Amino acid sequence: MAETSVTMPWHFRDHAVHAVQAGAGGPGPALLLVHGFGASTDHWRHNIPVLARSHEVHALDLLGFGRSAKPAGLPYGGALWRDQLCAYVAERIGRPTVLVGNSLGGYAALAAGAALGSGCAGVVLLNAAGPFREEQQPATESWGAIARRTVGTALLRSPVLQRLLFENLRRPSTIRRTLEQVYVDRRNVDDALVEAIRRPSLDPGAFGVFRTVFDIPSGEPLDGLFEQLQAPLFLLWGRRDPWIDAENRMRRFRAKVPPGTHDVVLEAGHCPHDEVPDQVNRELLDWLAARPGD
Repeated sequence: MAETSVTMPWHFRDHAVHAVQAGAGGPGPALLLVHGFGASTDHWRHNIPVLARSHEVHALDLLGFGRSAKPAGLPYGGALWRDQLCAYVAERIGRPTVLVGNSLGGYAALAAGAALGSGCAGVVLLNAAGPFREEQQPATESWGAIARRTVGTALLRSPVLQRLLFENLRRPSTIRRTLEQVYVDRRNVDDALVEAIRRPSLDPGAFGVFRTVFDIPSGEPLDGLFEQLQAPLFLLWGRRDPWIDAENRMRRFRAKVPPGTHDVVLEAGHCPHDEVPDQVNRELLDWLAARPGD
């Protein structure tokens, strides 16, 4: 029987945050799922019902994305989202939590996991964005770099041209073409997914977030965060990801991560949790059952 998620409104620094919760959970850790660039809690549609059969599962929309607030003037970037996740774990979950993140959300999950210390029960990265120390100038694999590659050119500085670009990017046909670039198996590139990405782009603050996200500072390097992380780490890769040059990224991660890090490679693109959810759910549940320290 599928578990039904319920909306659990929350506020961070007086800004509304959309969050969902499912499953009562057992003795194991809670899970917090963190979406990638331009996505939302809806991107975990095929994961939450399965994971919630055995775990307390939470997911939220990062500020600036999904159904969460998109206020002007916020310092969008890794530090803001790290603090948002840490506050959510402390205020809404209240026990050790495994943070699971895709792309930009992978970096935010790792940063939060490092900051939480013993409050983090593990970190799972699915095709995570973010730079290593030697990449920080320029941040070749930051979310800003991924966004620039998505539109095919460096962001034009004219506000008028930025607006035209934004209007084109939020057209359903453009969203679908972009998704089809990064899903190897395109069966889950459906109308529901396209609409889940398009809908937040209609919010009044969406254009302002779009303009700032290209210039987000890269934040603390991944290898620095690995050194701070006290919890087990699991890397789940869609190896045919054209956005992050996955084969090269896998080699670099393996040279930097702590000893004993679990690593699984799947035939998928940038969003394996939505493209091949059955495989991701199975691998994640197996890792949780055998998680070091349990």
